[in-house]
Amino acid sequence: MTKPHEMLHPQSWKKPKGFANGIAAEGRLVFLAGQIGWNAEQKFDSADFVAQARQALANIVALVAEAGGKPEHVTRLTWFVTDKKEYLARLSELGEAYRSVMGKHFPTMTLVQVVALVEDSAKVEIEATAVVPA
Repeated sequence: MTKPHEMLHPQSWKKPKGFANGIAAEGRLVFLAGQIGWNAEQKFDSADFVAQARQALANIVALVAEAGGKPEHVTRLTWFVTDKKEYLARLSELGEAYRSVMGKHFPTMTLVQVVALVEDSAKVEIEATAVVPA
């Protein structure tokens, strides 16, 4: 099976772990609003950071599916977290949650710590861009 997009990685660069530095893609552009860790009824099932991240990623996958895409069509994720120290302390658990939803597809990613999110109970918000092949 061929990959839907081309990962961009200069040979002289150290391989990134858990993200890509660049992706080239062709197809239908899909832009998603930031997704937080609540369910379809806009209620939080958990106050746990990793559980919220898993749910936010599941929300992204559901939205991409609405456009005819799959997790591997996601080209960019921008993470907004309220606690960078918790993010770093729970990388192993977060990686497991990520792979359970996204598989072994690691698009370009940026992580930003913010003071707060609009929803007071939210610990993470993730924006996404996908390119669904024609």
